[in-house]
Amino acid sequence: MGAYRIAVLPGDGIGKEVTRGAIEVLQAIATRFNHQFEFQYGLIGGEAIDQKGTPLPAETLDMCRQSDAVLLGAVGGPKWDGNPPHLRPEKGLLAIRKEMNLFANLRPVKFYASLADSSPLKADIIQDVDFVIVRELTGGLYFGKPSGRRVENGEETVVDTLLYKREEMTRIITVAFELASKRKKKVTSVDKANVLESSRMWREIAEEVAKEFPDVELEHMLVDNAAMQLIRNPKQFDVIVTENMFGDILSDEASMLTGSLGMLPSASLSTTGPSLYEPIHGSAPDIAGQNKANPIATILSSAMMLRLSFGLHEEANAIERAVQQVLTSGYRTADVAKKGQRVVSTKEMVDEIKAAILDDGAILHIMAVYA
Repeated sequence: MGAYRIAVLPGDGIGKEVTRGAIEVLQAIATRFNHQFEFQYGLIGGEAIDQKGTPLPAETLDMCRQSDAVLLGAVGGPKWDGNPPHLRPEKGLLAIRKEMNLFANLRPVKFYASLADSSPLKADIIQDVDFVIVRELTGGLYFGKPSGRRVENGEETVVDTLLYKREEMTRIITVAFELASKRKKKVTSVDKANVLESSRMWREIAEEVAKEFPDVELEHMLVDNAAMQLIRNPKQFDVIVTENMFGDILSDEASMLTGSLGMLPSASLSTTGPSLYEPIHGSAPDIAGQNKANPIATILSSAMMLRLSFGLHEEANAIERAVQQVLTSGYRTADVAKKGQRVVSTKEMVDEIKAAILDDGAILHIMAVYA
């Protein structure tokens, strides 16, 4: 085929640095596998507010819709904390999810033996951890109306609305079962059914969907227990599926299993257009522009893009293999480094991963010639 069109939204803070690194890695993939990637750049978040007066300009949304996939960095920062709600950087992120129907967020959590010492948990607890959190992304508390502050009987009052339609729950739970059927065949549905009516409906639908996948085990788990079990025994999980806010919280907690938010990629899938790929970390304004950020989560997000949006499985494997090799060789950014380990910059980490991709290609070529 022709060039793969990728919309790049660097966003704010370290978003610019980590997306730049991921693009360099994709260019190394293009060189090794003879592909062509066409990158187009757009504004989102605080940068978009400063330049265009809105967190998601119409031209950015149009560009994304016309692309084959979207790569996003991060949004937000204290600079915009005092803005009115509609001019917060995070509104751009919520808006692009809703406008592009990015309803299914996949967040893989995988153990890296070379980073065992970076996790606050004991090695025997996190060894061989390999699960995926499937988070509903376009409903729930983050999008429900009414939402806001008001005065009732002379007293300031606030309301947020948790709203889900049956179809929204059904489609995300189905995604989880489809994924589990290709993995270890277990779905853990996380809710708060002992308190919330929305969770009781969620649990009913999970039972209904489970009947369509008789080879997949379904278990229900309350969200407070799930938070505990992620620390106590994370190896029990295969696919976790949950609603928007619970997924937001649990996936950040799960990042500590790998030692850092800087290690976890994500994919936000759409049934009606291009999907979006981003690291789960924030904009980290305290280290922005200092060449200190860990680019691996964004680089692994680009690997997910190659696999899920473009069907380029060998190329995705090459990125993941290169990341594994570089970590095993002892290279660390500050967020995953232990005392006495050499700390490398963002650029140095990117350069090492690029080199591993190209060297791996040369080695595989030599093996093929002499096979």
